[in-house]
Amino acid sequence: MYDWAVLGAWAEFAVRWVHVITAIAWIGSSFYFIALDLGLRRDPKPPSGADGEEWQVHGGGFYHIEKYLVAPERLPDHLIWFKWEAYSTWLSGFALLVLVYYLGGELYLIDPTVLDIPVWQGVAISVASLALGWLIYDTLCKSPLGNSPSLLMVLLFGVLVMMSWGYTQVFSGRAALLHLGAFTATIMSANVFLVIIPNQKIVVADLKAGRVPDAKYGKIAKLRSTHNNYLTLPVLFLMLSNHYPLAFASEWNWLIAALVFLMGVTIRHFFNTMHAKKVTLWWTWAATAIIFLVIVWLSSVPLQNREAAMTPALLRFAEAQGFEDVHAIVLGRCSMCHAAEPYWDGILWAPKGVRLETEADVAGHARAIYLQAGVTHAMPPGNLTYIAPEERAAIVAWYRAATGSGG
Repeated sequence: MYDWAVLGAWAEFAVRWVHVITAIAWIGSSFYFIALDLGLRRDPKPPSGADGEEWQVHGGGFYHIEKYLVAPERLPDHLIWFKWEAYSTWLSGFALLVLVYYLGGELYLIDPTVLDIPVWQGVAISVASLALGWLIYDTLCKSPLGNSPSLLMVLLFGVLVMMSWGYTQVFSGRAALLHLGAFTATIMSANVFLVIIPNQKIVVADLKAGRVPDAKYGKIAKLRSTHNNYLTLPVLFLMLSNHYPLAFASEWNWLIAALVFLMGVTIRHFFNTMHAKKVTLWWTWAATAIIFLVIVWLSSVPLQNREAAMTPALLRFAEAQGFEDVHAIVLGRCSMCHAAEPYWDGILWAPKGVRLETEADVAGHARAIYLQAGVTHAMPPGNLTYIAPEERAAIVAWYRAATGSGG
């Protein structure tokens, strides 16, 4: 019989790998083209009639690149579209959201101490929020505010702050920050799919038909592309935030997430102005450092003592044969680090915010315990607490008793 926990873990690995690879491709091309566009030389004008040009060297070769505001007189047949990177990143990211947070909703999505709702309601809120985010953003961009980029960015930041707070009132801290990243990434991907690429296709169709394209399509696409550029760094942090309990497990996690957006803006603004060959804005690094220190301080504010709840879905693990023995094993081998107040030297906070002290804690992390301390020897690190083979076997037997003989 198949071990579904192991197969599920490998499915998550495969999808996460695809997500990381496609995200690197998308972010890389986005950063490159923003830097290229800002660094174009326009004095003197290129003899070809292009808006600007740039000479670059890479990998032993020299590249001469020209940018046309609309298009050259003759459009080549081998036009390359940069779109699949964005589409693949969002699709793989949503698949990962389903695998980890929807199918594992009892463990990762819902925290009864935050809001005690069924998993299906949490999933519905999750999906609806992603769609709502795009509708709000797109409406603001199409309003007269689209002609005031700075004011529009301030309002968008306000929307992100509200969503950051809202997510922490519904989901677990880990899921809240991840969802804020998914919320923002959905806006970025929809910008490519629903605005940037369609506008470029209108321009191409006009050129092929012998018509002069309206310059507004390029202007709109440029605005959305700029938004994507400034949102990229915060999204990267939020997608990796599940590794940092000091961020997601803090009482001020929503504010930390909001401040991360400000850090992303200050850092990108520095590089964007540098690529544009304007004054180097060194003050942005000072601003970033100050924001980071505020985040560090917020993460150190004492947490409220929230006891994990034994939900009906977790009772099957707590009532399964061998649970008492496994609970004792975990307390003896794992809880010196995975505790509200770890007493292993050098460990100040429970790794990844995972506490393994109460029965509800152990039942709630049953799958992770099974995979990392039962099937594999990933935990404890280096087997520092000397967990014995028979103890690992007891963990495996308990988990399979709770889920079925195949795991």
